[in-house]
Amino acid sequence: MAAVLGAALLAAVAGAALPGAGAAPAASPPPPRGVSVLLDPGSGQPRVLPGRHPAAVAWATLDDRIREVGWAFLEVATNASYDDSLQAYAAGLAEAAVSEQLMYMHWMNTMVGYCGPFKYESEYCEKLRGYLEANLAWMEEQMGKGQDPEYWHQVRLALLQLKGLEDSYNGRLHFPQRRITLSPFGFLLLQLGGDLEDLESALNRSSPRRVLGSGSCSALLKLLPGQQDLLVAHDTWSSYQSMLRVLKKYTLPFRTSAGGKTQIPGSIQVFSSYPGTIFSGDDFYILSSGLVTLETTIGNNNPARWKLLEPRGSVLEWLRNIVANRLARSGAEWAGVFRRFNSGTYNNQWMVVDYKEFPARRPQGVLTVLEQIPGLVVVADRTELLYQQGYWASYNLPYFEEISNASGIPELVRKYGDWFTYDKNPRAQIFRRNQTLVRDLDSMIRLMRSNNYLQDPLSLCRGCDPPHNAENAVSARSDLNPANGTYPFPALRQRCHGGTDTKVTSRGLARALALVAASGPAWDDVPPFRWSTSPCSSLLHMGHPDLWTFPPIEVRWD
Repeated sequence: MAAVLGAALLAAVAGAALPGAGAAPAASPPPPRGVSVLLDPGSGQPRVLPGRHPAAVAWATLDDRIREVGWAFLEVATNASYDDSLQAYAAGLAEAAVSEQLMYMHWMNTMVGYCGPFKYESEYCEKLRGYLEANLAWMEEQMGKGQDPEYWHQVRLALLQLKGLEDSYNGRLHFPQRRITLSPFGFLLLQLGGDLEDLESALNRSSPRRVLGSGSCSALLKLLPGQQDLLVAHDTWSSYQSMLRVLKKYTLPFRTSAGGKTQIPGSIQVFSSYPGTIFSGDDFYILSSGLVTLETTIGNNNPARWKLLEPRGSVLEWLRNIVANRLARSGAEWAGVFRRFNSGTYNNQWMVVDYKEFPARRPQGVLTVLEQIPGLVVVADRTELLYQQGYWASYNLPYFEEISNASGIPELVRKYGDWFTYDKNPRAQIFRRNQTLVRDLDSMIRLMRSNNYLQDPLSLCRGCDPPHNAENAVSARSDLNPANGTYPFPALRQRCHGGTDTKVTSRGLARALALVAASGPAWDDVPPFRWSTSPCSSLLHMGHPDLWTFPPIEVRWD
């Protein structure tokens, strides 16, 4: 089995046209399966075979246990004796070969119809196609110049990995000899979830997916008493249609540059993810470099800043994320890599925890915080503040005053009040009050899975009728808000959106590339989410369990 679950479950606590002709999913999840990618001795081209072969370029194993524990488990590894480019392409081939059915269902649930055949002529889709093609062409130019060899080598490898994923799904295995041609409306779209939300606003899509005030993740770093441990926790907030979840382990022993011999620091990565994506998207990563990286989305509410977005001279966030995770050895290095070629899309507050520096020998190096909006990136070491407060919380609002002012937050505060302030937002107050209750992994999970909106006074919503709002919790349940209620801005309405998971790691777990994970919406103090009886029942949710009552599990890897 690819992933080793804890000996016992932890106690339950409080698109576009389908790219290629993927087969319809089976009625039940397939048994665990593995494949190898080998080179054909005659043609020199890759081929995929079942099982594990010692001379393979890449291997992948999938254990689909979504209906049992809410997660599938994927391992992908490549052979360092082969060229990096071939390894990257083969990694994509192998992943798609074992997860094709999940990819099909996730695409149908989340992206089908997005800029599809009947929308190719729409103004927005034409703008988006042009933007993505120009961006891909500019990156191809940079890769051919031979400058910044470490950076562009990792960009090229990521694009080759995605190319392998797309080629395998479409049944055409042929290593690209020259240019890396990707369809703008193919599997690239699955990588662009966060970037797309901002491109929709910048390119004037008539119905952008991001609604005003919509939360996208909660995060908490908690320093335990006596510096005995530092716990790092993250809740994804997303559409419930996205809940086909995969925990992935990549072992990709790439070199830092094409002609180099040094292996990248982040060659092994464990992260929460989705079928058909080669990065997290949530984002939550445990890296062999000793770093744990995570973010919550802060967005941009200043329309003037969308003018700063340019397809040339920028690298979209999903790619900058991959490159930084692979190359960085420290929080400062991570920020230095990530801030380059700022695309101004998928604007987040990033937290980089360096467990190599914990416990802190000096008040720096453990926590680096970075915030990005169009045209501006601010970075600071916040280790000293973490140690003074005993925690760091993140909840979709910018911490840095410069970012807050430039991104339009003051105007939202004037219109809607304290909900948009960094210190008085409901989650800011809940974290400040309840972080003192965190003493171990179990209590951290209880806090991160919590939603007690009917009893918690901090969940009250001024201007809402009814006044209790299920968005105002560490793990939102917006489906529980009445459809006929009155709400001051769209994020507080009834939506098929909320907290969809929890991931927690510690110093000891991170060293073993392990974590505790829970899948699905919160269900301790609120009714569990059930598709068939929820207001979301009409939405496509292929492959999903009906009832989401999965307890946390400890995940370790063979």
